[in-house]
Amino acid sequence: MAHVISDSCVNCAMCEGECPVTAISEGDGKRVIDAGTCVDCGACASVCPANAINQE
Repeated sequence: MAHVISDSCVNCAMCEGECPVTAISEGDGKRVIDAGTCVDCGACASVCPANAINQE
């Protein structure tokens, strides 16, 4: 199950740099995770300052 980024994302991009499979990209005002690429490692969630990343 992939992680998802909620609307509380502040678009800081810290998660994008942490993702080992480059599943995170910039969306419309927030970052988005490609569920097909995400390996559910949780690295992104551990660096999110807004706690906006959770398991789907």
